[in-house]
Amino acid sequence: MALAYHNYEDLPKGLEILHLEYFEEAVNYLLDHPQVKGPGVGLLGTSKGGPGPFPGIIDIFGIGGGLVEYRASLLAGHGFATLALAYYNFEDLPKEIDNVDLDYFEEALCYMLQHSEVKGPGIGLLGISLGADICLSMASFLKNISATVSINGSGFSGNKGIRYKQTFIPPLGHDLRRIKVAFSGILDIVDIRNDVVGGHENPSMIPMEKAQGPILFIVGQDDHNWRSELYAQIASERLQAHGKEKPQIISYPGTGHYIEPPYFPLCPASIQKLLNKPVIWGGEPRAHSKAQEDAWKQILTFFCKHLGGTQNIAPPKL
Repeated sequence: MALAYHNYEDLPKGLEILHLEYFEEAVNYLLDHPQVKGPGVGLLGTSKGGPGPFPGIIDIFGIGGGLVEYRASLLAGHGFATLALAYYNFEDLPKEIDNVDLDYFEEALCYMLQHSEVKGPGIGLLGISLGADICLSMASFLKNISATVSINGSGFSGNKGIRYKQTFIPPLGHDLRRIKVAFSGILDIVDIRNDVVGGHENPSMIPMEKAQGPILFIVGQDDHNWRSELYAQIASERLQAHGKEKPQIISYPGTGHYIEPPYFPLCPASIQKLLNKPVIWGGEPRAHSKAQEDAWKQILTFFCKHLGGTQNIAPPKL
């Protein structure tokens, strides 16, 4: 929770004495905040812009793990009841991730559908990287998902297998011999994944043609985590081959892997969780920044259209 304590709305304009009672109220508010019970861990952010219930979204991040809440908080500010969902490396969740078991994510989905502040009948999914592939898997196997946004997802079971009940999607796998080393000494892993033999019929591809709701693909053309633009085109081919409409693909030149909300700084490189070494993520500062502004508007518009939210998309202000 971002807490203002002076010079905002009805708070004092000046600051002379800090009254700890005010901060105690904020602490008590957080202590009373509804949290996911059981193995699901995350905070459910709800909008104060009028009475609920609100359209619901589950927000899932990538291979870094832990609980990441800032994007869910921003979505809550736009009128969405948003669950930031951790799935490993947080509190009592597993420290490492082997395979992606959708039973856990189905539990989170049921929690949202039963929540008094979520209006239903379906909810939206938003994910980036591995989180995007988890969202695509949820949309493919689970019911009551009305809209899905994939930010630089692959549409494949990459390094981790995906399991739901008796169905298992084997990992596509990778070849570390394909790693390149940039002049800076940072690794470039864009080509380490195994080739997609069979195209959209590859057995490691997520069966997204089973999804009940529309899918929006947000793609960075300079993504160096994997070939996001190619994978989005393969996903489109699969959907159309199974009689589905051509999905919306928004592709941004000069844009890397980590497409964040507006005004977040470009992350050109960092430690990659699986290799435990610095890798290139791609992106040119100016182009990436502009892409983040537009992508955020596109995501909000997409969810408003398909989840029944209120369309009120002003220029992004954080």
